[in-house]
Amino acid sequence: MDLDVLNMFVIAGGTLAIPILAFVASFLLWPSALIRIYYWYWRRALGMQVRYANYDDYQFCYSCRGRPGYRPSILMLHGFSAHKDMWLSIVKFLPKNLHLVCVDMPGHEGTTRSALDDYSISGQAKRIHQFVECIKLNRRPFHLVGTSMGGNVAGVYAAQYPEDICSLTLICPAGLPCTTDSKFIKQLRELEESEGIDRIPLIPSTPEEMADMLKLCSYVRFKVPQQILQGLVDVRIPHNDFYRKLFLEIVGEKSRHSLHENMSKIKAPTQVIWGKQDQVLDVSGASVLASAIPDCHTYILENCGHSVVVERPCKTANLILEFLALLHNMDNNKKQA
Repeated sequence: MDLDVLNMFVIAGGTLAIPILAFVASFLLWPSALIRIYYWYWRRALGMQVRYANYDDYQFCYSCRGRPGYRPSILMLHGFSAHKDMWLSIVKFLPKNLHLVCVDMPGHEGTTRSALDDYSISGQAKRIHQFVECIKLNRRPFHLVGTSMGGNVAGVYAAQYPEDICSLTLICPAGLPCTTDSKFIKQLRELEESEGIDRIPLIPSTPEEMADMLKLCSYVRFKVPQQILQGLVDVRIPHNDFYRKLFLEIVGEKSRHSLHENMSKIKAPTQVIWGKQDQVLDVSGASVLASAIPDCHTYILENCGHSVVVERPCKTANLILEFLALLHNMDNNKKQA
């Protein structure tokens, strides 16, 4: 082989080896950094821009895509210990001309965390209302989506600020007394009896506990490498003290049944989506909402757990779009009548 050609291959091989080795090193030594890069990449690929809004000395972090148009804007509220990027799997299946806003809930990710803040469900609903006013999202009524804890907040928001929203989607929302105890609720009761409430299943501190949490939240069994589990734990550990405080607040007397206490006040057209095999919040909660909210559209997803957004993103996105299209057609028919 010609020496110049050999040198060319050596140089080319060395050039390729650098990013490959960097990737492998990141995967083995800093998996949490790899996870952050993953979310950064998908935000860019999907056209989501990270922005900040301030209410006095309080800062909200959110991502958005598109601009307000003739169709309602969509505001998405994530669940306990998650963040705005959890919605990316659904954003992927939504039209790019829809105005989407995904906000970090109070105390989460880039939104202000304060020991003096009110993290009850009603307190969080007030904070989200401040955010809505900051970015002037309520110039026109918008569609509100919430999952789990965020679903509890979304339902209370719809009851307390009915003029802000035109419609509502609740995905496996918390805040309801279900007729059947879920696996998670049974675990909590056992921990309370044994005085081991510090070991909350939704607040993992080891890769093994993270794997158990994923099994609890998902019907689909994802094969997650040990390094990724470690990365997921590393990202969460600095925030676990806050998560414990928040968890005890939202399961306390003031917030435990907030959605149930407010559901009769919800007047906006409402859609409920629930995984049939939800082990965190039992699917019987869907019938509780359906019996209290007029003309409530309920969808139970087979072979799906609590993590509906991750397990069935395409189906969930299509259900939301179909619901909005139905409401749009009904509105047009009323105008023509």
